[in-house]
Amino acid sequence: MKHTLFVGRRKTAVARVYLAPGTGKISVNGRDIDRFFPTQTLLDEVRMPFTVTETNGRYDTFVTVKGGGVTGQAGAVRLGIARALLSLDEEYRPKLRVSNLLTRDSRMVERKKYGQKKARKRFQFSKR
Repeated sequence: MKHTLFVGRRKTAVARVYLAPGTGKISVNGRDIDRFFPTQTLLDEVRMPFTVTETNGRYDTFVTVKGGGVTGQAGAVRLGIARALLSLDEEYRPKLRVSNLLTRDSRMVERKKYGQKKARKRFQFSKR
């Protein structure tokens, strides 16, 4: 039985997460998590909500993620999983809150300004 949809966002990435009782398998966009995220750091970040709540191996996780790069996608998946776990058991809230897993990281890329090379970098100044 699949639980309802939970959304996680980070930068421009959006992850839709479904949890179901199972063996701990995590699939992202139809691929195994180890094949989707290239580094161990990102894998650990995605699994962090399960580690903190001590629910490793209890739920199968199905994720679809779009937009952004791998780091943003990993952050989006992490938030979605944390929100899904919270809906299953409200007693996870203190553990997730202490690990800062329920907070949406609001940092976004700053826009480029006209008359400048990038968002903050200027064109080279020439006195003469």
